[in-house]
Amino acid sequence: MKAIVVTDQAAGPAGMKLVERPEPRAAINDVIVQIHASGYVPTETEWPSTWTDRRDRDRTPSILGHELAGVVTALGYGTTGLSLGQRVVGLADWHRDGTLAEYVAIEARNLAPLPGDVDFTVGASLPISGLTAWQGLFQHGHLQAGQSVLAHGAAGVESDRAELSEIVQRVRDGRLRTNIGTVSTLDNAVAALNPTERHRGKTIIHVRP
Repeated sequence: MKAIVVTDQAAGPAGMKLVERPEPRAAINDVIVQIHASGYVPTETEWPSTWTDRRDRDRTPSILGHELAGVVTALGYGTTGLSLGQRVVGLADWHRDGTLAEYVAIEARNLAPLPGDVDFTVGASLPISGLTAWQGLFQHGHLQAGQSVLAHGAAGVESDRAELSEIVQRVRDGRLRTNIGTVSTLDNAVAALNPTERHRGKTIIHVRP
């Protein structure tokens, strides 16, 4: 399968390459998702989890990207709550290969259903920014109806199926809007993710037309 990988931490984003990688296999409680659209955070090459696993072992070449929208194509042993052919949105584990690829292996708990009336591009733009805002405002900030808030910035997020589902629903009923800037193909992703000038909005990579 095609994938965007990095192998040299010193090179940063400039070290991205489009290569062929083996398709992943589903472990226990995993699903395989055929990715239609993927999001990317510009600081990913600065994260320790991009370069090492949880035991601090080198895991390069690492596939970048963690946000996804796609279709379930295989189920690992013990996986429940999802079905083959189901549209999903989700956030891949920081220490595993990511979503700038044609397929990804991901724990089922990190995915939520994506209704047919929500575009894959929109779905891929939601997980990190949506969960960061949701958890910051409601889980940690205990925001209540009628209150106002001033946000200076935010970072750090954990995947949660129920919260992801609520975020998707708010997009469906018009209470939440995405901020998508550049949309590119996987073949052109290296250039799109290394722009020569600043762009507004989130960059989304179309993995499948």
